[in-house]
Amino acid sequence: MTATDPAAGPASGDGAEALRQRAVDALIAARERTSTLTSCVEEPDLTAQHSPLMSPLVWDLAHIGNQEELWLLRAVGGHEALRPDIDKVYDAFEHPRAERPSLPLLPPAEARGYVADVRTRVLDVLERTPLRGGPLVDAGFAFGMIAQHEQQHDETMLITHQLRRGPAALTAPPPPGPPANEAALPAEVLVPGGPFTMGSSTEPWALDNERPGHFCDVPDFFIDTVPVANGAYARFIEDGGYDDPRWWTPQGWAYIREHALVAPLFWQREGGQWLRRRFGAVEPVPAQEPVLHVSWYEADAYARWAGRRLPTEAEWEKAARHDPATGRSRRYPWGDADPSAEHANLGQRHLQPAPVGAYPEGASPLGVRQLMGDVWEWTASDFLAYPGFAPFPYREYSQVFFGSAHKVLRGGSFAVDPVACRGTFRNWDLPIRRQIFSGFRTARDAAREGRR
Repeated sequence: MTATDPAAGPASGDGAEALRQRAVDALIAARERTSTLTSCVEEPDLTAQHSPLMSPLVWDLAHIGNQEELWLLRAVGGHEALRPDIDKVYDAFEHPRAERPSLPLLPPAEARGYVADVRTRVLDVLERTPLRGGPLVDAGFAFGMIAQHEQQHDETMLITHQLRRGPAALTAPPPPGPPANEAALPAEVLVPGGPFTMGSSTEPWALDNERPGHFCDVPDFFIDTVPVANGAYARFIEDGGYDDPRWWTPQGWAYIREHALVAPLFWQREGGQWLRRRFGAVEPVPAQEPVLHVSWYEADAYARWAGRRLPTEAEWEKAARHDPATGRSRRYPWGDADPSAEHANLGQRHLQPAPVGAYPEGASPLGVRQLMGDVWEWTASDFLAYPGFAPFPYREYSQVFFGSAHKVLRGGSFAVDPVACRGTFRNWDLPIRRQIFSGFRTARDAAREGRR
């Protein structure tokens, strides 16, 4: 018996041309976003390092072009190297982020010229490359991989904008509010146990750590209908959550004491209320918005305080993809259709999460909401390979990170583009990370009661 999913992509005829157009559209959309993120500030802000956790924006810009040259011009197109002299400078594994400002980086104008030259040549390669004949080109995989890579760096650059000090450089309309019946939503949803298809063997642009599709069996469990909100998290703080070692793992307790953490990143207490800094503006923390910028340690501590736990990665994916009526796994909670503005808060359309309960059209078959977009959701699971995993096309994308050091996040955030977000997509990070757009929801075993 083989695990299957519904998203096999065509590779010839009209299907190939549709995939080719999809690749063109994805590459253009990513570049438009990159241009927005790098044109909204002056050159000093592009070349400065706004945090040792992040690269200068100009490094990300040229790195995007270098990866595109390596994989699409050289590997797929067979071109000779345009700029072999910069390969090591923009190799993410050669230089930690904290060291990158000291490298001989391309200045902004030269970086822009380089990425534009690469892109012109890439579109020519895409036009004449058959989207079949090998795993790198089948269904346009390499082009989809590079579009996802650029969008992932766009999210990274948006994190840098959040860390940057100074006046706001980006604007966006607020997200939609919750529906009128938000207060009537159940606090949690029962997800029936049993096997389901986890991961994918047929999604054309799924990355190696999402593969292969395989059967996974989980017992009955309850999961929060919506992500944990700021107001709920503030109650944890007010109840002494950051002062009570009962709720923390030993490593988490040591970390928050060493760094004197008392609230999510960017929160500050002033005049009896919590304020936050968001893309250059200081504003009251909205109680009904999903909590943002919390580490895995903080998410885990809150869950323990609430008498609950973080969902495992398998539980999260079953809640997001499994349809009990048909027994099949969907691409997304709402079905197989690509995300739209009615389904989820994705693609930097807004610069903050939507209130909990929003996007009813994006709910799962069991009624779980906001599983895609708004905030990355920490899970209880370490980042490990699926049974039958094979690294492709390079070990450094996933394999070198497998192990207990990294925790899995799921679902994407408002900063994630749909091309890099699906029901099988896996993100991972160290449990101390807070600058990322991370939140969480909680779960519990079906046989146990928890504090609500």
